[in-house]
Amino acid sequence: MPESALPESALPGAPGTPAAALPAAVLFDMDGTLVDTEQLWWQTAAEIAEELGHPLTDQDAPEVLGQAVEHTAAHLHRVSGTALGEAELAARLGESFAGKVAAETVPRPGALALLASLRDARVPTALVSASPREVVDVVLSAIGRDWFAVTLAAEDTVRTKPAPDPYLAAAERLGLDPAVCLAVEDTPTGVASASAAGCAVLAVPSTPTPMPDGARITLLGSLEQADLALLGKLTAAPAV
Repeated sequence: MPESALPESALPGAPGTPAAALPAAVLFDMDGTLVDTEQLWWQTAAEIAEELGHPLTDQDAPEVLGQAVEHTAAHLHRVSGTALGEAELAARLGESFAGKVAAETVPRPGALALLASLRDARVPTALVSASPREVVDVVLSAIGRDWFAVTLAAEDTVRTKPAPDPYLAAAERLGLDPAVCLAVEDTPTGVASASAAGCAVLAVPSTPTPMPDGARITLLGSLEQADLALLGKLTAAPAV
């Protein structure tokens, strides 16, 4: 079945649950949101940066956390002055990160329980990641592919986060207006992407990072605190 074709069982509104009380769809970021890989990505970037003679600090965080491999590679190339090309740096980052993820994929607290609740309520979900498809597939093999009607990796749109393209593409594949979808993110980069696409956003930071403000951005400490009633409230208000 093509990802864009939703089965009847994926339509919102489980028996006894008013469809109006649920999001039309929930679009999940991956790294740091569903799985505890954000620190693995930082570790990957830090190891390569160290080899280049540029120890990472908090000042580098906006160029690493939540960013695509190519973005971080360009940053390391720029700040280190290395003779290595950006493409070679990106390849090294991607290969190292994929290896770490394959060895250690841990779901974030509450992530699988929330996915199960959404499945039982017949709310379609999408995975919207800025990671390469290689890494996305490793994670899907670990946590299960059947949670998601649609999966998007960095290669699937011309621009990735913080551009709105990934969330616009996910909503389009689901046949929905982004304004009736809820995005779940953990970094300012991801929140900016989902907000620019017109989604309501639930921000669940994986690191102590200030999040953008917005009328449709809600901050939560953990996915363990999220339930269907809360998700429905976050998408009930009209888009602004």
